[in-house]
Amino acid sequence: MIKTVAVGDQNGTEILAGQLAACAKPGDVILMHGTLGMGKSAFCRAYIRAFANNPHEEVPSPTFTLVQVYELDPVPVWHFDLYRLSDPEEVHELDIEDAFADGVSLIEWPDRLEYLTPENRLDIHIEPGSNVDGRVFQLIPHGEDWENRIAKLGGDGA
Repeated sequence: MIKTVAVGDQNGTEILAGQLAACAKPGDVILMHGTLGMGKSAFCRAYIRAFANNPHEEVPSPTFTLVQVYELDPVPVWHFDLYRLSDPEEVHELDIEDAFADGVSLIEWPDRLEYLTPENRLDIHIEPGSNVDGRVFQLIPHGEDWENRIAKLGGDGA
């Protein structure tokens, strides 16, 4: 089942990210797909802030560091930006196995993972919406109970 959610602006993106963060579980892997400027980082920032229950949480982009780890309760959230990687073997240097085992992983540019892509994951594809600030999110579940969790998303303005 693919769940499609259209939002009209950044606020809608933040609501959707917050809804997803509210149903997070240890070991979750969320792969963010979309071209440059589609809002992958904005979605991840909103997700992390919602997970931290802190709208002012500082969430720097991992564009140059490749990974940012947020030691949150009950599990850490790992935010990966794999854009600069050229070989999936480089991912091992980022301790991605630890992230998959005991945290929540948000991964931008997941095509760089290639054969390391986990089977149990949620793929989120972001495309332009009906206006300049709008976006269409396609949520594609793989494994475990992702389908049940995403079925509940999309209300309250998202």
